[in-house]
Amino acid sequence: MRRTTLRRTGRVAVAGLAAGAALMLGGTQALASAVDEHGGARQHDGDITDEVRAAIQDSGAKNVILMIGDGMGESEMTIARNYHVGAAGRLPGLDELPLTGHYTTYAVDRETGQPDYVVDSAASGTAWATGTKTYNNAVSVDRHGNPQKTILQIARANGLKTGNVTTSEIQDATPAVLVSHISQRACYGPEQTAERCPEEAKENGGLGSISEQLLDNRPDVTLGGGLASFQQTARAGDWEGLTLLEQAEERGYQFVDDAASLAAVEQADQDAPLLGLFHDGNFPVRWEGPLATATGADEAPVRCTDNPERTADVPDLASLTSKAIELLDNEDGFFLQVEGASIDKQNHAANPCGQIGETIDLDEAVQEALAFAEQDGETLVIVTTDHAHTSQITSAEQTTPGLTRNLITADDRVMTINYGTADEGASQQHTGAQIRIAAYGPGAANVVGLSDQSDTFFTMVDGLGLDVNAEVPGDPQAPGEDPSGDPTAPGEDPTEPGPGEGGAPDEEDPNAGGSGSGNGSLPRTGAQVGLILATALALLGGGYALVRQTRRRVEIG
Repeated sequence: MRRTTLRRTGRVAVAGLAAGAALMLGGTQALASAVDEHGGARQHDGDITDEVRAAIQDSGAKNVILMIGDGMGESEMTIARNYHVGAAGRLPGLDELPLTGHYTTYAVDRETGQPDYVVDSAASGTAWATGTKTYNNAVSVDRHGNPQKTILQIARANGLKTGNVTTSEIQDATPAVLVSHISQRACYGPEQTAERCPEEAKENGGLGSISEQLLDNRPDVTLGGGLASFQQTARAGDWEGLTLLEQAEERGYQFVDDAASLAAVEQADQDAPLLGLFHDGNFPVRWEGPLATATGADEAPVRCTDNPERTADVPDLASLTSKAIELLDNEDGFFLQVEGASIDKQNHAANPCGQIGETIDLDEAVQEALAFAEQDGETLVIVTTDHAHTSQITSAEQTTPGLTRNLITADDRVMTINYGTADEGASQQHTGAQIRIAAYGPGAANVVGLSDQSDTFFTMVDGLGLDVNAEVPGDPQAPGEDPSGDPTAPGEDPTEPGPGEGGAPDEEDPNAGGSGSGNGSLPRTGAQVGLILATALALLGGGYALVRQTRRRVEIG
């Protein structure tokens, strides 16, 4: 298997040391970017055509690592880069992916199917998890409520190991889309489901809450927060009367709740899946600082500080990622999703230090994934986000409407961050812009140009060579049948509405989550990859816009 070496310029370290500009920011050392006679802006050391050519691999992948920075739009990445390594610096994970593109992210109206231009994490996650557009708040069901097979279910059915890692509650939208099918993202446990999604509760013959479906779908590795929901009691089924945590242990799951016990785990598989729940809710964030306010632009600039609530008992995202990879790595391959969840949550709160620290956390996790992929040679790493968000860099010299906060960056300059989609004290809103997707490894060229969020599902399915109609094996610890239901495979056209039909979806809750599924398999031929390469080279040589070729969809099953 041909391995492509990542281009690591060392620009940040070399330039920072040469300038002698080491700064202490947020309890960590960051190196300011270089400023030379040309402004220190150039990132390429000469022509990079050969490097782009080498990055395009048309072979299949054995493993896929999908990494999501929730709410991490272009602005959020730029804010984090400016603050942590300076305007001309490079983040060593997010900025090292060799092939990049953009994708569209809209949801669909539940009643009409028409575009809903601003998507939530449930509908966006459903798109990449299943290939199907759905309405906001829905988790891996189509707009009629029909369950759609997820990439995790399909990977498991094809004999791959599977993992789901997040810094949020494991029931939150982005992790939930892999392991559950439900009409409302807030139905975390049996209690919420009985109240908000009663037709889908196990006591009424449904698939159950997100937490219950997670146990039924049995990923090999599950790591995140959300312990509180597992302390709820099952109301029906083979484990009625037990808490979900007691049920998990009865079904053979290994349970860990701190960094030390996680480090001691040596194996996780279908005989003994790993369930790591390290907080009752979402993880504490890395950095803290003052919120943006209506008067923030008039106040003295600040630097972010370490959050004392983030203790050594709770593993960071890089540690979770490396441990998940260690446990999943095997000769048959694996699928792993990793989410840095609180970039979004801190954006909702107009907390610039909170969102920056979580972006740096994700960058460190991306470094872990890329290090494994570079050594392995058969791993596709995709790094993207679910939706754009509100934070913007505005002029420190001007007064702008909205909420603002001044920060001191690694360049020792003032950067003004503005939030303008909600009043002070209210939740800032998502925005509807296209967002970045980047990749490394076999099949990475498929992210180049402009695609849609749903295309990511087909890139992963096709790259792994998965049979979307393979049947998921039953739970080896279950006394009865596997209760995961019979979701629609991508490409099927269900005509009967499911249990989620009817009633307006709830408005998005920044602390809840969900998503939906499938269109059809996209074959990749050598001619197609060649066309992508030729187009990319034309872009580099002539400066013309890169136009993504139309990909022919083929119905599956």
